[in-house]
Amino acid sequence: MGIVGDSLDRAGQAAFSRPIPKSAGAQVRYLVKQEKSTKVVAALLGISQRTVERYVKNQIKTPKAALADRIAAEVNRRWQPLVRKRAREKAAKQTGLVIETRARFGFTAAPGTSDDGRMRRITQHLAPEVAGRLFAAQDAGATEAQLQALAAEGLQEAYFKDGGARAQGLLVEFTDIDYIEVNL
Repeated sequence: MGIVGDSLDRAGQAAFSRPIPKSAGAQVRYLVKQEKSTKVVAALLGISQRTVERYVKNQIKTPKAALADRIAAEVNRRWQPLVRKRAREKAAKQTGLVIETRARFGFTAAPGTSDDGRMRRITQHLAPEVAGRLFAAQDAGATEAQLQALAAEGLQEAYFKDGGARAQGLLVEFTDIDYIEVNL
């Protein structure tokens, strides 16, 4: 996905109530149970169906690093979907979310003001409406640029405009993201 989309996914994973299975065999068995086919899991992971069957029977115990990462990523994507959904809904309707980022922020503002972009580290709580728009856009398949624009709008209103109390004509540009962490 992208840096903002991945951060939204990690925020949902933080809500898990149980840890994901630890061993490769348990993870592959979980994927087979979810997909109901070793053939589908093999195609998903880019390995042979026979290799999947060996993991299921614990005949192979330790995958190579790249395969282990793919297995873990697929398990994370499917693990506890209802818990993740409830956490996202609560953030979108009640609590909002917190964004911590280090990025370049530039401005379009009234003449005579400094609009030069500079790196800033910002930790800001965003309203539930912003969280709802971010999650809805992600679910609808929004691009990384669209997710960044939505995050920029939220930061613009909450941080730079202070909820409408100042800087009325300010437009924020959110570029050169060093890192972004989202917490529900």
